[in-house]
Amino acid sequence: MKIGIIGVGHIGKTLALKLAQAGHDVVVANSSGPENIDRAVLATGAQAVTAQQAVQNKEVIILSVPLNRIPEIARLFNAVSQEVTVIDTSNYYPARDSRIERIEAGMVESLWVAEQLGRPIAKAWNAIGSHSLVVNGKPAGSPDRIAIPIAADRDIDREITTRLINDTGFDAFYTGSLADSWRQQPGAPSYCTDLTLTEIQAVIDTAEKHRLPKRRDLAVAAIMERVESPTTNPDAEYGVRLSRALYM
Repeated sequence: MKIGIIGVGHIGKTLALKLAQAGHDVVVANSSGPENIDRAVLATGAQAVTAQQAVQNKEVIILSVPLNRIPEIARLFNAVSQEVTVIDTSNYYPARDSRIERIEAGMVESLWVAEQLGRPIAKAWNAIGSHSLVVNGKPAGSPDRIAIPIAADRDIDREITTRLINDTGFDAFYTGSLADSWRQQPGAPSYCTDLTLTEIQAVIDTAEKHRLPKRRDLAVAAIMERVESPTTNPDAEYGVRLSRALYM
């Protein structure tokens, strides 16, 4: 498939590497121009382009930018066909994104993103940590294969996203429509807990929307305290252990 990825942070660069390696025609863009994209991101065949080129003549566009940057790039979608599948990987963290009052008032993050872009989207790869995305992919059929939750309103978006998740080494768990995608937001049991399909199925309905922000903020505070300590820097698996302790 012809895929454009905007954003080459931890998630975006890993998706570029994995999807190009899986045989897709992948281009990547950032905010400062293709000449500033690390060559390592292109190691498996992705090409560096401008943001405008990343959305032209694509079947899939993946957004891997901080949520507060979504309004800045919305103009890129003015000429993008509604038939194109757009997948958003972002999450709302007030300390990073500044307060977005409609989300603070309870609006589901994915619905806010779709509103900014003026089009349907799918939500995926937001609920897995960057380290897990890099190292924990496994072949289809593996009994302990981690599942990644996705949400989408259109069948075609769900089907394409499911296929691409499989190509990155994970199972896809459909959480429902965008209106239901709060169940994969920070603070939910499916968020960064590295569960299998069976395990997600067992906990997905235990999510309590009103509790998510508090649990999210507790996790951020715990991580920051550990990072700032000179003796207790977190290891690569710390985020999963913390998420399981706080969210499940």
